[in-house]
Amino acid sequence: MIKNKTYQNLPALDKVSRIRTLRLEKLIKQEIANNNGWMTFSRFMDLALYAPGLGYYVSGFTKFGEKGDFITASSCTSLFGATLARQISEIMSLTSPQIIELGAGDGSLAVDIIMELEKLDSLPAAYFILDVSPYMKTKQQDIISEKVPHLLSLFSWLDDVPEQISGVVFANELFDALPVNLIKVEDKQILERGVAVGGHSFHWSDKKAEGELLKVATNLDLHPPYLTEIGLVGRALMEKLVSNFDTAVLLLIDYGFRRAEYYHPQRSQGTLLCHYKHYVHDDPFFSPGLQDITAHVDFTSLAEIAKTFDLEILGYCSQAQFLINCGITDLISENMDNDRSTGNLPSHLLNKLLSPGEMGELVKVMAVGNAMEVKLSGFNERDRGGSL
Repeated sequence: MIKNKTYQNLPALDKVSRIRTLRLEKLIKQEIANNNGWMTFSRFMDLALYAPGLGYYVSGFTKFGEKGDFITASSCTSLFGATLARQISEIMSLTSPQIIELGAGDGSLAVDIIMELEKLDSLPAAYFILDVSPYMKTKQQDIISEKVPHLLSLFSWLDDVPEQISGVVFANELFDALPVNLIKVEDKQILERGVAVGGHSFHWSDKKAEGELLKVATNLDLHPPYLTEIGLVGRALMEKLVSNFDTAVLLLIDYGFRRAEYYHPQRSQGTLLCHYKHYVHDDPFFSPGLQDITAHVDFTSLAEIAKTFDLEILGYCSQAQFLINCGITDLISENMDNDRSTGNLPSHLLNKLLSPGEMGELVKVMAVGNAMEVKLSGFNERDRGGSL
């Protein structure tokens, strides 16, 4: 992890931001006090990101793009959504004409996808968005109404995972923003790393791991000293999704690794990182509510959950390979004529999307679902599904 404990390089907080983070700190400290002075990191991360009215993802601050805290694939270029739409169109033809997007950001990706599906004469019967943030829902509705008003009737917003799922379900950079538990392997003990308060500050506090966390950690066979994350919340969401599958495919696009890489001996400090104004550091206690907190995804654990519901791994590869397989090079050559076209696209953003040193290799794409008679186009070449 990147060390940056003094924050000398981080932009100073303005008055409004400072008041807001102090309010969230007060809320977290009160909950810690009510819980005998200790809180799981998963709960801390949940409050820092999603506390009503105060958490990072429910605030009105700009998060995505060059004016926010980090770059997502969809904020780089509309080419990402247009390319993804090609895979979505194919899946709908094999399942049913319905889309569910989990965590839709500001709605730009949904716009890019639906515009390309319209060009392909492959519009869905319904496009559902499931997002826990009221603020983001408003943003999504605004941008969809502005960009594609004639298609607004296709969109609906969900409050929970449907009881029966068919068609395409996808999540782009969602699972890495779900709360994670931290474990520390020390000597022959497995500890859960939690949060306590000392003076006016948060600090780490460890106690013996137990329950489901201990069970999962024990099966990882980690050698001390080792500090890492286990995504119990992500596992629970995955189970909820796939247990409701009728005839469907789930596409997960996220920073992550297969288990052997995630819990490699050389990755003994885990993957937890924080993003603030395009600065990256490793201290989640810096200004809660004002910065993103992420951890990479263990794709193997999610694949195993899918298999327990008799679903198949339909593909797993790097983002770059997936986009190439789906025809992004053809779309680049066509020089799409819109306000985020390749003609106006800075080369560094395209490089960020496809370069092995950037999102191209760090971000993976995995598809799980019911057995398909044909191989999905996004995994035609260099499918690593067998390595999970």
